[in-house]
Amino acid sequence: MSATISTPTSADVRAAATTIRPYARRTPVLRADVDGRPLVLKLEHLQRGGSFKLRGAANALAGGARPEQVVTASGGNHGLGVATAAALLGLPATVYVPESAPAAKARRIEETGAKLIRHGATYAEAAEAAHAVVGPGARYLHAYDDPAVVAGQGTVGLEIVEDAPDVDAVVVAVGGGGLAAGTSLAIGDRTTYAVEPENCRALNAALEAGEPVDVEIDSIAASALGATRIGDVPFSLLRDVRSLLVGDDETLAARDRLWDEFRLAVEPAAAVPFAAWLAGRIDAELPCLVLCGANADWLPG
Repeated sequence: MSATISTPTSADVRAAATTIRPYARRTPVLRADVDGRPLVLKLEHLQRGGSFKLRGAANALAGGARPEQVVTASGGNHGLGVATAAALLGLPATVYVPESAPAAKARRIEETGAKLIRHGATYAEAAEAAHAVVGPGARYLHAYDDPAVVAGQGTVGLEIVEDAPDVDAVVVAVGGGGLAAGTSLAIGDRTTYAVEPENCRALNAALEAGEPVDVEIDSIAASALGATRIGDVPFSLLRDVRSLLVGDDETLAARDRLWDEFRLAVEPAAAVPFAAWLAGRIDAELPCLVLCGANADWLPG
């Protein structure tokens, strides 16, 4: 690990839980039995802003000296989380998104009062443009490569082990790795399963290479899981997680099954853990699957 990388700890996650309490919802867990197998669902798609991203943004912005304004780049959900947190804290926010950002996410970002700027074909191009405009008094808030953001995301895992202490594994979708890294800090000796689309595999490729590497992105879940490179901070915490891949057809089938079985309407990224579980790739007696977001224009048929 590079000496310049600052990584959060489990104590930071516990501190984050206190910091974000005025701003974030404590989302419920749902115990269920599907195909004769028990599981727990963490309904994080019910979070303010429609995803877990509010947690990391609120912890970063409320946990220390507050900036005069916040700038960020996002495929959609992080931008909405930052914009929502900024509105709650009374801070002006500017959010850069790639041209491909879904209309639903872009509209919701603007509805918070944040300034939305579309730039570039990828998250990386939007982030480069956002960095260029950060001036004195402003803070650039990275979507996942920030210790305070990772600690905030870890509060999802902390709530899981408090509300369902009998789970033996937590299964999360991975984009840049912030949620998976925070989860690994929060759940003690339980197993973290990190699931990615086959063509959106920044963590899986980094684990194979032994370091973060650039990857090509092409997935139905790319707007949420489309990081072209895993973050250095998350990767330093994720070397021992179980990395799994699922196909887009499996993801869409899992999304539809969540609606048919439970009437839970989530975006494709949130169905990735359920897809891995349905395929029998999770080796756990009672796993908790995190349904991480609901920001999509998809309507159940």
